[in-house]
Amino acid sequence: MSNRKYSWFKGIGRWMKYKYLLLIRARGGGAKVAKGFSIGLAIEMFTLPTMGLAFFLIFPLVYILRASFASALIGFVFGKIIYIPMSFLNGMVGGMMLPKRVHIHIPYVPEWINRFMMYNLKLIVGGIVDGVILGLIMYFPVKWMIDYVGHKRKEKRKTRRLHIHG
Repeated sequence: MSNRKYSWFKGIGRWMKYKYLLLIRARGGGAKVAKGFSIGLAIEMFTLPTMGLAFFLIFPLVYILRASFASALIGFVFGKIIYIPMSFLNGMVGGMMLPKRVHIHIPYVPEWINRFMMYNLKLIVGGIVDGVILGLIMYFPVKWMIDYVGHKRKEKRKTRRLHIHG
């Protein structure tokens, strides 16, 4: 086998490491990265029932809250991984949040479509509530992790500098 095949994988690995370092070293530190992650995670919780259109909320929210777009995408992908188990909770929370008298009835369509639309409404409402709560919960661990890694990096550089010059 030629080395060209493996050099492609090395290139991806180097690119990913570079992007990781950019996240760790982002201006605004852990707060900016954690805000982005939380935004992406919160938006993902109600993206599926909106047929992906909620994804476009990431752009203005990242801009308004001055968050990291890259970490918002990472939070969005993380949300995709946990969405299936969370969708059951989203539906239950949405059912509790919506008034009992709310029903969707579109004449001339089969009843299963009306039920499907009502369940999607529950998923959207529950997803917004659960997404905001999850985003707030995940903000602090992500911020602390980014700050910790940054602190360890500074300590390592300081130690290395002392050994070189000492």
